[in-house]
Amino acid sequence: MQKILDKAFDLVLFGGTGDLSLRKLLPSMYRAFIEGELPEDSRIFVCSRKKDELAKTVEIVETAFKKFMLPNEYQKGTYDEFAKLIVPTYVDVADYQKGWTELTTMFDKREENPRIFYLAIIPSIYGDCCENLGRSGLITSNSRVVVEKPIGYDQASAEDINANIAKHFLEDQIYRIDHYLGKETVQNLLALRFSNSLFEQFWDSKSIDHIQISINEQVGLEGRAGFYDGAGAMRDMVQNHLLQLLGLVAMESPNKMTASNIRNEKIKVLQALRPITGDNVGRYTVRGQYVAGNINEKLEPGYLEELNCGNSLTETFVAIRANIDNWRWAQVPFYIRTGKRLKRRSAEIVIQFKDVSHNAFEESAGQLTPNRLIIQLQPEERMQLILMAKDMTQLKTELKPVKLDLNFTESSKGFKSFGYKRLLLDAIAGNASLFIHRDEGSAAWKWVDPIIDHWQENKDVPFLYRAGSWGPSEAEDLLKNDKRAWFDIEA
Repeated sequence: MQKILDKAFDLVLFGGTGDLSLRKLLPSMYRAFIEGELPEDSRIFVCSRKKDELAKTVEIVETAFKKFMLPNEYQKGTYDEFAKLIVPTYVDVADYQKGWTELTTMFDKREENPRIFYLAIIPSIYGDCCENLGRSGLITSNSRVVVEKPIGYDQASAEDINANIAKHFLEDQIYRIDHYLGKETVQNLLALRFSNSLFEQFWDSKSIDHIQISINEQVGLEGRAGFYDGAGAMRDMVQNHLLQLLGLVAMESPNKMTASNIRNEKIKVLQALRPITGDNVGRYTVRGQYVAGNINEKLEPGYLEELNCGNSLTETFVAIRANIDNWRWAQVPFYIRTGKRLKRRSAEIVIQFKDVSHNAFEESAGQLTPNRLIIQLQPEERMQLILMAKDMTQLKTELKPVKLDLNFTESSKGFKSFGYKRLLLDAIAGNASLFIHRDEGSAAWKWVDPIIDHWQENKDVPFLYRAGSWGPSEAEDLLKNDKRAWFDIEA
C-alpha cells in the first residue's frame, strides 16, 4: 500500500484508555503499523488520569485488541513491535498541576514533527484541554487537534465550544471528525458523481425522483444511557452523520477536490435546506421510541427498561422529509431516517430515478421498476445499480429488475475499509478534506434546532415501535403520503 506519511509524528490520545481509543483509535493505528504506513520514530501517547493504569497501559491495550479486533488481526509478535510506539502518560486533562509539566518535557527537540492531539474526552472539557495545551507551549504551527462529536447540545453550546478551541488553534488546525466520512464507499461517492458523465448528466431534479439516506442500528444504549437520554437520535445521528451524507450527495462539483472547496460546497447545501418549523414539524418529521421486541430470536428490552426510568420523551428513531431549495434539487424530497433496535444494522443511500416518460411495452411484459443506485455503507461497502432487463429464461418478453453489483471487499482483493484509520492518517498528514468545518456544524445545528425546540415546547410524545421492526408506522406514512416507500435492500 502506498505510504501517505513521510515524517515521524507524535499522536497524543487524551482519554487514551477510554472506550473510543481502545475500540477504534489504537486498533486503527495498529492496522496502519501492520501495513507499513507509520514512519519510524513515531510515537503514540496513551494518556490517562489514573496513575495506577500507567504501568499496565501496554497490557490494557493488548487485552482490548484481543477482544475488539477482527479474527487473526492480533498477532503477539507484531503487537510487541507496535507497543514500542506507545508512550504511557499520566495527565489530567483539566488540571494543569497533574502531569502537564512531565508531558511537555517529552516533546523537547521534536518541534518539527507533526503533533496531533486527539480529544477522546467529553466535549465539556475540550476548552480546558486546549487551554492547558496552550499554557504548556505544546501547540506549534505543525500541530492539529482532532475533536469528536457531539460538539455541543445545540447551536449556542456548539459555538461556545468551538470558540474555546479557536482561542488556541487556527481553523485549519481543527479537525472535527465524523467516522462515516472515512468509509471508502462515501469517498467513492465523490468519484462516482464527478468522474462519470453517466451520472453527472442525470444527477438533478430532471432525472431523480427522490433520495433516501438511512442509518439503522440493531443495538440499544450500549452503556451510553446518561449521554443518550440527554441527546436523542436527532442530536446523536441526524445533526452530524446524516446531514454530512446528505451534503456529499447533494453538493455541486468543486473546482478542485481540495478540503476547502469540498467543505464550501457542503456548507452551501446545508444552508439551502428548507427550514422545518411550526405545523410542518408534525407534517414532515417522525420521532419514535422502541419498546420490547425480538431481534435475532432474542427478546430485547424497551428503551425505558434499558434506561431504568419510568418516563422519558427522548427519541430513539427519527425520520424526516427534507427539501433543498436550489435549482438542482427543486421538487426532489430527501427522506432521512435513523434509529436504534431496528430490524437490521444497515446504512445506505438510495438514489431513485424517475419512471420512463413512456412505457412502450405491453402489460404482459410486467410492471416497470424505477432505476435505483444504492450506495451501501454497512454492513458491507458496495454499490448496486438496479436496471430493467428482459428475463433471459423466457422466450416471450418479460421484464424484470436486475442488479449491477460492485462489492468493494470482493473486488479489492480482501481490502476492508476502516473509517477511523483513514481519518487518523489524514489528520496526521494534514489532509482536512473529510473533516467538518465549523460553519458546517453551525448550519446543521441551525436546521435541527427549531425541530427539537418544537418537540420540546409541545411535549410531543414519540411514537412507539417494537424492537426488531423498521420503526413506527408513521415513518412509513411519511413516504406513503407521497406515494413512495422506504427501500429495503434485502427485500
